[in-house]
Amino acid sequence: MPLFLPSPAHGVWYLGPIPIRGYAMSILAGIVVAFLLARHRWKKWGGDTNQFETMALVSVIVGIIGARIYWIIIEWQRYFGPEGTWYKMFFVWEGGLGIWGGITFGFITGWLLCRHYKIPFLRLADSIAPAFLIAQGIGRLGNWWNQELYGLPTTLPWALKIDIEHRVAGYEQYATFHPTFLYEMLWDILGALVLLWLERRFRLGRGKVFALYIAIYAIGRCWIEFLRIDPVQIVGGLRINVWPTMAGGLVGIVLFLWLAKNRPGPNEIIVADSETDSESVADSGAGPGSVVDGEAETAPVSVCQDAHRNATDEADEDG
Repeated sequence: MPLFLPSPAHGVWYLGPIPIRGYAMSILAGIVVAFLLARHRWKKWGGDTNQFETMALVSVIVGIIGARIYWIIIEWQRYFGPEGTWYKMFFVWEGGLGIWGGITFGFITGWLLCRHYKIPFLRLADSIAPAFLIAQGIGRLGNWWNQELYGLPTTLPWALKIDIEHRVAGYEQYATFHPTFLYEMLWDILGALVLLWLERRFRLGRGKVFALYIAIYAIGRCWIEFLRIDPVQIVGGLRINVWPTMAGGLVGIVLFLWLAKNRPGPNEIIVADSETDSESVADSGAGPGSVVDGEAETAPVSVCQDAHRNATDEADEDG
């Protein structure tokens, strides 16, 4: 008897007249998990959680808009082609978020907000990077709920069974396919764990975790993209998404090498001497008015003066 992974019978439920969609719940679950982890990391590093929450909310909203815009651009024929329906570009629940648009719009928004709050952007990016990778992995469950974006036919024990109405034209005779959603989900979550280990083992910081995040995600997405059979534009003999993925991976690697040479060391953890930060002090094991590099306490500093100057210096470096 052949083994396979089943697809869900339904991707939407109704709470009265309100539809509850598996795709949307997957994206939302990823956002919540990423927010909680990134907020914990930011707080542990001595950051202002109120500012973080504001930046996270705005960046997520803009990132989702950017992801949809990217999708519409690369899939414009779905909406503006001869058989397209233009207003369906607003039907986000049907799927269609391009991750590179989300990353670009989201992190540019974060950078602008960091300049507004005078916060070092690279420190913020490092705090978010592992959490964002986990969110991407969880969000891939949305493709499972929609029975979309799967790979080539296969009879492997972990093959994904796709209902005939969801099969790509030309592949109707096949029942099971590579579960690329699962491959990317596992790659992203494993990549996040690797990032956290590398950060601690090699005391990475000042943007290097963020740079590695881009490189790790791009490497995984690239080989997974070659497995997928959903119809997309072909540019230069490759699926259109391969090009920004390779470019993103190259940028991540070059950025990491540049930061390793020009911005060595971990992110400093500034522990303020106040009641609101007493929990952060207890978590880090540091005393009030100290700067911690993530593992060991360094010499005491004046929080009101020296810590502010250090943060300002980093902000200047980050642009």
